[in-house]
Amino acid sequence: MTDLLDDPNIGPGTVAEPLRRAIGERYLTYALSTIMHRALPDARDGLKPVHRRILYAMRELRLSSTGGFRKSAKISGDVMGNYHPHGDAAIYDAMARLAQDFAVRYPLVDGQGNFGNIDGDNPAASRYTEARMTAVAEALLDGLTENAVDFRDNYDGTLTEPVVLPASFPNLLANGSSGIAVGMATNIPPHNIAELVDACIHLIGTPDCRDDTLLNYVKGPDFPTGGVIVEPPENIAQAYRTGRGSFRLRCKYEVEDMGRGQWQIVVTEIPYQVQKSKLIEKIAEVIQTKKIPILADVRDESAEDIRLILEPRSKNVDPEVLMGMLYRNSDLEVRFSLNMNVLIDGVTPKVCSLKEVLRAFLDFRQEVLIRRSRHRVARIDHRLEVLQGLITAFVNLDRVIEIIRYDDDPKAALMFEDWSNLHQSTLARALNEGDYRSPLAGVDVSTLRLVVDMDAGATGVLSESAPERAVPQSYEGRENGLSDVQAEAILNIRLRSLRRLEEEALVKERDALMEERAGLEDLLEDPGLQWNAITDQLREVKKTFGKDYVHGARRTQFAVAGEVEEVPLEAMIDREPITVVCSQMGWIRAMTGHIDLTRELKFKDGDGPRFLFHAETTDRLLAFASNGRFYTVSAANLPGGRGMGEPLRLMVDLPNECEIIDLFIHKPGRKLLLASSAGDGFVVPEDDVVAQTRSGKQVLNVRGDVRAQVCRPVAGDHVACVGENRKVLVFSLDELPEMGRGKGVRLQKYKDGGLSDATTFVLAEGLSWLDPAGRTRTETELAEWRGKRASSGRMAPRGFPRDNKFT
Repeated sequence: MTDLLDDPNIGPGTVAEPLRRAIGERYLTYALSTIMHRALPDARDGLKPVHRRILYAMRELRLSSTGGFRKSAKISGDVMGNYHPHGDAAIYDAMARLAQDFAVRYPLVDGQGNFGNIDGDNPAASRYTEARMTAVAEALLDGLTENAVDFRDNYDGTLTEPVVLPASFPNLLANGSSGIAVGMATNIPPHNIAELVDACIHLIGTPDCRDDTLLNYVKGPDFPTGGVIVEPPENIAQAYRTGRGSFRLRCKYEVEDMGRGQWQIVVTEIPYQVQKSKLIEKIAEVIQTKKIPILADVRDESAEDIRLILEPRSKNVDPEVLMGMLYRNSDLEVRFSLNMNVLIDGVTPKVCSLKEVLRAFLDFRQEVLIRRSRHRVARIDHRLEVLQGLITAFVNLDRVIEIIRYDDDPKAALMFEDWSNLHQSTLARALNEGDYRSPLAGVDVSTLRLVVDMDAGATGVLSESAPERAVPQSYEGRENGLSDVQAEAILNIRLRSLRRLEEEALVKERDALMEERAGLEDLLEDPGLQWNAITDQLREVKKTFGKDYVHGARRTQFAVAGEVEEVPLEAMIDREPITVVCSQMGWIRAMTGHIDLTRELKFKDGDGPRFLFHAETTDRLLAFASNGRFYTVSAANLPGGRGMGEPLRLMVDLPNECEIIDLFIHKPGRKLLLASSAGDGFVVPEDDVVAQTRSGKQVLNVRGDVRAQVCRPVAGDHVACVGENRKVLVFSLDELPEMGRGKGVRLQKYKDGGLSDATTFVLAEGLSWLDPAGRTRTETELAEWRGKRASSGRMAPRGFPRDNKFT
């Protein structure tokens, strides 16, 4: 560092510091800016700076909920130029989202024009749309002119903007929020205002209540798109207690009767933040890939409301089974994460519980109430000062007129005139209603008493009739003169106001203000009265934005549902008889019904039958290939039997050089005997060979020229093997291991050649095969061929088939 400072190329104004510290400090500054001024909402008004500035700019443009609309380009331009020096596109996107009733539970912007839709389409350009505030937004701004919150300079110091909005309701929970900062994020779902108000009132009455007690009022999120929450209550309670968790949210649907036993499912509400167009694309993909065979079609009949039609393939399908599969394979069920990471007092990021968030809002409301009350007291004091001067002027009207008419500087004369020359004796005579000779005759009696009291108060002596809460005014003139404010008010009186009715109105206004001031002083001194006032305000909010409000009624419902279980394929398909036909070249098809297996069928030239058996549409077929892999195919997905079918290689990833060794119906619980051409094999449970993908499942390991040779169901207690050398070996099935995958163990020993065939049988019943004439022959005396596994065996019995096959 010393050498660096001594470098003559570094100027005197250059600051040298280690790169690590420089980058660290600057990144920390960026991180704090992102956390506090961009990503995390304020717990008090639930807004981020951009949203707060949009609403304040709209208020400055006088875009009330009952007024006219203004171009969105004008609004975003004012926000960008005055308060938010960022891109107008980002500002307009934020404003457009506040107007989307499918994105915001209680929209803060009333949009006119295309502001996007639930399909995911973007809003029109800002020059084509117009906007104004909603009544909900005005409730957030209520009290802004009454010193309810602090203001700060905008980015260039030419204007001021509110640090936070007064917020008459807990907007953070009502509309929710989401954002990603540096090292932290937030995701808060929207809730129902009426429920939040009830929870706030309960928290005011019972400050030390438990978090779970608040759930008696706040049942859970209330999403703008509705839906059904199926999360268990204990999980919801845990999420609100810790500030972290998630909610399972499903669509809302109904089964519509089409007559004659036909029906269809109508989805009327989709989960929050799911784009309808992408949802339909996903369901269509599921139909195309036949992941849900019982679903035939999806159709969008939505207009202003959501209406998605799901058509089953058969009327015999169970609607709940169909929806269960859709929950697993589409966004008809989603998980909404809860992470209530907010800024407490606009400064400290913290993951809060439901109680902590409501507590932060209520403490802020108390602060707003106190500030507004003090502001109102100051306004009342100012008005009382003006009223004192006006009443003095009415009582001494002739003198006031004389000063204004003849004095060169009437304001100064009014301020320095001694108004205490109105003697008590004169006032006493004027109070006599029968003394019409008095110069004050005709002036209202209460007005005269008020002047007596105020005159005594101005001189520092309160009469018996003077109110106890009268506050002496500080005059800028001499001791018994008028203040600058009073003099200015007298000079601004209109001539038409100089009448008796105006005098009476001043007295009534003075009495009302004094009474209001007394109540405000009591309020400022008593926290109990403050919380009572806050409770009344919250009840008024509930009355305004409760169930009778256009967006007030709860939309999201609750239901009890467990985890979606894996539905077996058999439950999704109509059970119908078919005949599976697979040719020698691997072309497969399914013919309707159980046809005669001896019936002559058509095949391509040079092709012929290979596998032919009866099955049902609910069956799963297992294909064992020469590479030792098992492939699983649903019988319901087989092509129809009118043509020649389709190559099995197109339905699964079967290599061209591989041959199909066996094709059969999967039977759960059964065991299979597998063997390779090298004479190695083992027993495998059939349930372990079922593949879930097109690529199949490797079970029998083969290398080089060795290929899979045998796949037979285990049905007996002994194994019979025959090699290419026509030697037969019989040994106990217990000598073979049961494995899930591998090369296996040696079944029979060969000097040359390999294994031709193997089978299992019951030793007591004997070993059977077909002789050259096609007759079944059974050999019961097998002592000559019995031996230990891996023996060479003996030559086959007389009449054994020339192809060395047991069947």
